[in-house]
Amino acid sequence: MSGWLRGARRTISGLKPIRVPDAPSRAFRDLWPGDVTRAGKLMEGELDVAGTVRPLPDDPSAFGPGAGSPAWRAALHGFAWLRDLRALGTDAARMHARDISRLWLESGTTDPVASAPEVVGARLSAWLGHWDFLAATAEDGLRRALMARLAADARGLVAGLPAEARHRGALVALKGALAAAVALEEEPWLTRCLKLLPAEIDRQILPDGAQVERSPGILLLALQDLIEIRNLLHGAGIEAPPHLAHALDRAAPALRLFRHGDGGLAAFNGTREEAASLLDLVLTQAQARGRAPLILGDAGFQRLQAGRTLVIADCGTPPPRNGAAAPGGLPRGADRLHHAGTLSFEMSIGRDRLIINCGAAPAAEGAWRDALRATAAHSTLTLADTNSSELTEDGLGRRPENVEAERHEASGAQWLEATHDGWKKGFNAIHRRRLYLAESGDDLRGEDIVEAEDLPAFTVRFHLHPAVTATLAEDGGSVLLRLPSGNAWRLRARGGRVSVEDSVQVFGEAQATTQVAVAAEAGSGQVQWAIGRVAATEG
Repeated sequence: MSGWLRGARRTISGLKPIRVPDAPSRAFRDLWPGDVTRAGKLMEGELDVAGTVRPLPDDPSAFGPGAGSPAWRAALHGFAWLRDLRALGTDAARMHARDISRLWLESGTTDPVASAPEVVGARLSAWLGHWDFLAATAEDGLRRALMARLAADARGLVAGLPAEARHRGALVALKGALAAAVALEEEPWLTRCLKLLPAEIDRQILPDGAQVERSPGILLLALQDLIEIRNLLHGAGIEAPPHLAHALDRAAPALRLFRHGDGGLAAFNGTREEAASLLDLVLTQAQARGRAPLILGDAGFQRLQAGRTLVIADCGTPPPRNGAAAPGGLPRGADRLHHAGTLSFEMSIGRDRLIINCGAAPAAEGAWRDALRATAAHSTLTLADTNSSELTEDGLGRRPENVEAERHEASGAQWLEATHDGWKKGFNAIHRRRLYLAESGDDLRGEDIVEAEDLPAFTVRFHLHPAVTATLAEDGGSVLLRLPSGNAWRLRARGGRVSVEDSVQVFGEAQATTQVAVAAEAGSGQVQWAIGRVAATEG
């Protein structure tokens, strides 16, 4: 739908009277557990959004662009934090939720972010999913104001569908519109949403089950969205389109590909730590029994597994760009959170993580957010201190156009060869990475090659989990890695200078950790390395 037509639909819809009931006609219940730690911060006047903590506005005029980054403000205006206050479960938490809501209603939502379709959809879902906690027993004035705002927001949201965003935000908008259509018993709204749902599902969930943003964390959230939509329609006695069940059948196994032995997700493209119990709950609710695939061909992720060793590698092309950000600074493209981590990998041994990527701070201000998006924050090769994808405020600029991967298996051993051309512009260089995992799982070997006429210096990095202790050998050619379980592994490398340097992990709160860096001089072009289990007698 063109911008002009979308605006015309909103204008016309605003001329029509809308019925505002005293309460939603159907009771909803949010499915997911909240976080009492975040709730405690909220009670003290601070909102924690993906690890970025900022003070809540204390007067209506402070709800504008100065409150925080666009992503932080989107979470504030989206009201998903009600889940955390509900988890706290006290009368004080309920009253605090009402106080914030009352202040928000007084603000007039002058912040453009508050009116973005994805934020409106999130807010409608949150208000309806927590209505019993937030408003069912509230004083008449607040309850009526919430219902009036809910109805007005829903009308504008439905009129503007489909949303312009090419990321999960479009699914969130549609989910909120569906919930409002059922709650307000608006049959025309419901008909329109159901008509748009199949195409949106197909756009969100790739044929291999991954989500279009190529982020394990966003895939988890999209899977939750699909479950909520299915339960919403089922509860209202509405037959869901077949696309929904098919998407759930694909997305749930895809999510399993990204799980390490501790049950958590690999940290690719904006993914942060999620409790294994939440993933278990979501997969149970999805009612999909498929096992974790070894390859996500459309998204470009690979899973190598042997013995107790697991390697998860990003071998895919970043999503396409989708133009400038929307008003308020919210990106529209599926590359909005994407990192410059092409060909990076993570490695775990049983429940112990060994090699990681540094994590993400998607709601932080630009400098800290982009430091974690940089190639150097990933376990891969960085050429001439230059990112493999250009980081921009709303996504990626220059990025790899051709990322190829070829996999072989024989007698339980697995080989993976992958290449990308992210440095073609500027260096006319190709990065080639080869991985070999032995049948026993006790030996991972790798080779990183830069192909270019004029070979610049480069560094191959292996970021270590904070629980791993790294000791550089006296000869400087290897590093002993001790895991929390007591097992030891050794990383050896040739073709570059090996060092142990500071690093950081930002899965939950930021934690100091270390990295092994192998620095190759200009003209060398190749680093070979191996990570092998150390025998008990050697360790």
